[in-house]
Amino acid sequence: MQTQNRLFDDVARVAGGALGALTGVRDEIEGIIRHRLERTLSEMDLVTRDEFEAVKAMAAEARAENEHLAARIEELEEALKRRASGASASSATQGRRQSTQTTRRAGAPAGTGTAARKAGVDPEGEIDETGPEDEGGDDKA
Repeated sequence: MQTQNRLFDDVARVAGGALGALTGVRDEIEGIIRHRLERTLSEMDLVTRDEFEAVKAMAAEARAENEHLAARIEELEEALKRRASGASASSATQGRRQSTQTTRRAGAPAGTGTAARKAGVDPEGEIDETGPEDEGGDDKA
């Protein structure tokens, strides 16, 4: 029986040695594979997770700012449209008032030169764009 025990002891030692050798080979193979994989990935020019998350956050911020600016542009365009429609309506009203004033002044009698000039109309009935002028300081206010 001692022979069998000796045989089992020898087999156990050989197996243990082989297992130790296989563990070393396994570690060496893992190291080689890891090195090749890292080299391949570095050649592929991939980004790290941190870089990806940073760019993702920047893109989300830029998208939000873009939406905000688009809304602001829309508000400004609406305000511009309202101002333009209000200006055209008021200029049309002013144009009608001006033509009525021109008609009234154009029908003034011919001898009203000084009074007409002070009112902003020359004796021929045309509107003076410069406005009334001081004719020698008659009006001392």
